[in-house]
Amino acid sequence: MKHPSLTVITACFIFISGCTHNAITGKSQLSLFVSESDAETLALTQYNKFLDTNTVVPASNHQAQMVKRVGSRIAKAITDYYSKPGQPSAFADYKWEFNLVESKEINAWCMPGGKVVVYTGLLPVTQNETALAIVLGHEIGHAVLGHGLARLNQAYVNAGIQQLGSAALGGNTKAANIFNAVYVPGTTLAVALPNSRAQEYEADHYGLLFAALAGYDPREAIPFWQRMMKLGSAGSKPPAFLSDHPADEDRITKLQGYMPEALKLYKPNTVK
Repeated sequence: MKHPSLTVITACFIFISGCTHNAITGKSQLSLFVSESDAETLALTQYNKFLDTNTVVPASNHQAQMVKRVGSRIAKAITDYYSKPGQPSAFADYKWEFNLVESKEINAWCMPGGKVVVYTGLLPVTQNETALAIVLGHEIGHAVLGHGLARLNQAYVNAGIQQLGSAALGGNTKAANIFNAVYVPGTTLAVALPNSRAQEYEADHYGLLFAALAGYDPREAIPFWQRMMKLGSAGSKPPAFLSDHPADEDRITKLQGYMPEALKLYKPNTVK
């Protein structure tokens, strides 16, 4: 009978010790190379670089105010919902920022720690505040569910980087490039690492719940995705927001399945 080698045992121990549990799903997530706090540190640097090199819509603009209002409501809703008596929320340390950036691209994204950008090109498609909440719930979902962190750690594995933790981030150009490949800024659509279909469905599911918790009617998700489906079928190149997403018909079917759960959380009088 063969016994596992010391190398295998050590590798298993490192893998297990390099996992954390997500505060929302309870699932184990690989954080062997980059922890959430590491990712948040790098996110702040890259986020500020992105804002410095792009045209940020002034905070006085009514559309920029809408983006901040919607994002802040969702952030508060999930912070409160995932709080336990006598304990701080799992997201109490998030330093949320919401910015609207001039771009024809139909897209939005959220970095670790709550750094969010919406492109102006998305707003003609959302058409209203509730549909914007559907999108922001989805993108915030990717962040708080740890999807980007998982892809970031996988990218380190794929790149063969052996350094662990903060040492892999400090002043490391390769680390910054990998981060950008996961979190969109500074990359082209062809370079950005896609979410898996399972991650997309999970972000749809929880994003719908987040929007409902914030007082936005989750049923708006269906007409919004129908509009996105028309855009995807009208042109040769789909919107960036659709680039790595499941087929729209499948997404809409899944969303309809999530709807009863979301409607139980929906209280329209919470939006004032």
